[in-house]
Amino acid sequence: MPYKERDINKMYYTMGEVSAMFNVNQSMIRFYEKEFDILQPKKNKKGNRLFTPEDVDNLKIIFNLINERGFTLQGARDYLKQNGSEAKESQQVISALENLKKFLLEVKEQL
Repeated sequence: MPYKERDINKMYYTMGEVSAMFNVNQSMIRFYEKEFDILQPKKNKKGNRLFTPEDVDNLKIIFNLINERGFTLQGARDYLKQNGSEAKESQQVISALENLKKFLLEVKEQL
């Protein structure tokens, strides 16, 4: 049986890692943290923010609502309060489709 590498899942991501994931400034992440109640990163003794994978998923939802779907900040806040579980499910579908696309592009390159 061939060796297959496991995906490494981190328990916490630093502010720098999260801002690099979304290709935005750290100040925008801090701003969204103040604006949205669903973002609750932990802080260590030095005050550095540590984001859980759930926080990263919530940020994906927020960025999707604001950047892709054109919601205002207040509109995104209201949408998340009313349709929080629906937004999480749709984000999971989007993530699965992105992973499938990445896999298919890798297969295409190997042909």
